[in-house]
Amino acid sequence: MAEADFPSRFGRFRIHGFEGAFEDRVEEAAVLVMGDVTQGGPPLVRIHSQCLTGDVFHSLRCDCRRQLELALEMIAEEGRGILLYEMQEGRGIGLMNKLRAYALQDEGADTVEANEALGFDADLRNYELPGAILKRLGLEKVRLLSNNPEKIEALEKAGVEVVERVPCIVPPQTSTADYLRTKKEKLGHLLEGF
Repeated sequence: MAEADFPSRFGRFRIHGFEGAFEDRVEEAAVLVMGDVTQGGPPLVRIHSQCLTGDVFHSLRCDCRRQLELALEMIAEEGRGILLYEMQEGRGIGLMNKLRAYALQDEGADTVEANEALGFDADLRNYELPGAILKRLGLEKVRLLSNNPEKIEALEKAGVEVVERVPCIVPPQTSTADYLRTKKEKLGHLLEGF
């Protein structure tokens, strides 16, 4: 949909805007591309779901912002890679429902229980768009910076081979310990050493 130069504190990127129309929804994503990702072997790729509270307001309820910054730092260190930022707030339930889930968490529910109490699945995200975007960028193989096995499955299903899963683990804080434990135990995230 759009493309432009994008200088950042992590280095110079090109920013791309993508939109995908699917049977039941229309999705948007912003994609930061550093360097020539089609040369020099499979690039490092991070699929990051929007988290207004973490990414913008620095929430300590989650590790989202810290994972986002770690990914950008790792891409910058390699001088090439992709950060795919999907508009799937609150594991796909949207911002207002995410805030309702926060209130339930304040009463003792974990993140999965809160989403389910609101009538949602634990995780509503869908990763069809990232697979299509990577194919559109000419990539058949990537090194995926993720702890979520569902992202690996989705890319493989889209025809993008994940040749390596690179862990995206930030040290837990007191405020994120239960959140990370829930991600590991109930959502199957690969959180080594936690």
